[in-house]
Amino acid sequence: MPANISSTEQTPIVKCVTVGMFEENCYLYACPETREAAIIDPGDEPEKILEAIKELKLVPRYIINTHGHIDHICAIDAVSAVYPVPLAIHPADVPLYTDERTAREYGVTPPLVRRKPDILLKEGDTISFGTITLEVIHTPGHTPGGICLISQPYCVFSGDTLFYRSIGRTDFPGGSYEQIEQSIRNKLYTLEDELVVFPGHGQPTTIIEEKYENPFVTAEE
Repeated sequence: MPANISSTEQTPIVKCVTVGMFEENCYLYACPETREAAIIDPGDEPEKILEAIKELKLVPRYIINTHGHIDHICAIDAVSAVYPVPLAIHPADVPLYTDERTAREYGVTPPLVRRKPDILLKEGDTISFGTITLEVIHTPGHTPGGICLISQPYCVFSGDTLFYRSIGRTDFPGGSYEQIEQSIRNKLYTLEDELVVFPGHGQPTTIIEEKYENPFVTAEE
């Protein structure tokens, strides 16, 4: 994945920092004019995330979680120590911050996240910084509180809902194949075809590619 996608001065800055044993994609999404940014899914290796922020001279305004799984949340406290900005997540996934079973399974001292969220996101909410607005869509299936973040007319951050030629696992507690299928078909596949999809793992794709090439969920004719 390109480290920085910015074709013109007006195009938002997208920096992908892949972290941890699960190779999770933390994204820094920033306004090219003000350098104000959202930190999306700081999952591990906070030093890498903080170094990228410094290199790009960004000004973080929010930390946003697409969902609450361990590989997407474990750098929140360390990043927050440097940038104590509002933390946002869907309320259904807040309990995952303090999931003792998962913490012990991976040898982490609970709680996974000591901070409490400042913003509880719901369908249709917007988060703005600089010239950028992110719209929240609730996309349950991988987790009950999974969300995606749409930034028109550029991209969508899909978390672990939709991947390049794949979809999020539904065999974890709270997962549902029926829900993720409906989330993808009825919410993501109805977006503009040209939107770039930045997933929580792996390479980027586009809405139109996945509508017709994804073997797990295809667009209805």
